[in-house]
Amino acid sequence: MDSEVYQFVVSLKSRNLSKHTIKAYSKDLEQLQFFLQRYFQDGKVTLSEVTRQFLRDYLREMNRQGCGNRSLARKVTTVKIFFRFCVLHDFLEQDPAENLKIPKFEKKLPKFFSEKEMEELLHIPDLTSKFGIRNRAMLELIYSSGLRISEVANLTLSQLDLNNKLIRIIGKGNKERIVPLGSQAKRTIRNYLGIRNKFSGKESREELFLSKSGKALTSDELREILDRYISLVARTKGYSPHSIRHSFATHLLAHGADLRAVQEMLGHSNLSTTEIYTHLSLKDLKEIYNQAHPRSKGE
Repeated sequence: MDSEVYQFVVSLKSRNLSKHTIKAYSKDLEQLQFFLQRYFQDGKVTLSEVTRQFLRDYLREMNRQGCGNRSLARKVTTVKIFFRFCVLHDFLEQDPAENLKIPKFEKKLPKFFSEKEMEELLHIPDLTSKFGIRNRAMLELIYSSGLRISEVANLTLSQLDLNNKLIRIIGKGNKERIVPLGSQAKRTIRNYLGIRNKFSGKESREELFLSKSGKALTSDELREILDRYISLVARTKGYSPHSIRHSFATHLLAHGADLRAVQEMLGHSNLSTTEIYTHLSLKDLKEIYNQAHPRSKGE
């Protein structure tokens, strides 16, 4: 099983996933291997002999050790993706994880910034510095168009249509979508393009955002940069660069945007994924109502 896990992890790295995601998959599979060793002589797990019952026993053991439904759901997802990979690459004939059920769990409402906090966040970068100009453009872009960090990292110059204020995005599963770009984001991106040559070097390619060495910024580097700004604004723990995307969706819906339009802009396959933001915006509206309406108090 070691060889198959290694090849699986290599395939994950080629998909430009974050180090955090790859580490989580690797840890889940390492845990599974350790559990399965008890069933095999010398502790060497033979992939073709792994059964659905073994996998069910593993999940039962994880639950016994205090693993909650959210963590179990992730482990099931990891196992299912891994064994599907093995079947696709002819390491296995049958998928023992095919009928494993993913435990249901209550989805936590994603954290988002208020409109005032977003204004504060957007104005933190120092525009007298080339790094500040670049970082302001990144922040404005994510908030303006609701992009994922990986989408920002992979964005190229040819995907920008600044004249028409549109961006062509290649999202999850290589699905393409066109999203609008706000006037403020357009302005900050133009400012950055005016000084982009100060970052470029021999190794520069077509990616929009470059590091000081001239290479394209990776997803992890983007997160590190944005995390520093977010720490200055976040009210509590749990906020991340992805919270800017959550803020984009929440603020649109709070101002009357159509749910399906927001779904298209976010690149969600299912409307149910987008519907979580209706709860957020309703909660936000209720708080505003309770604070502002003269007859909102009482039972």
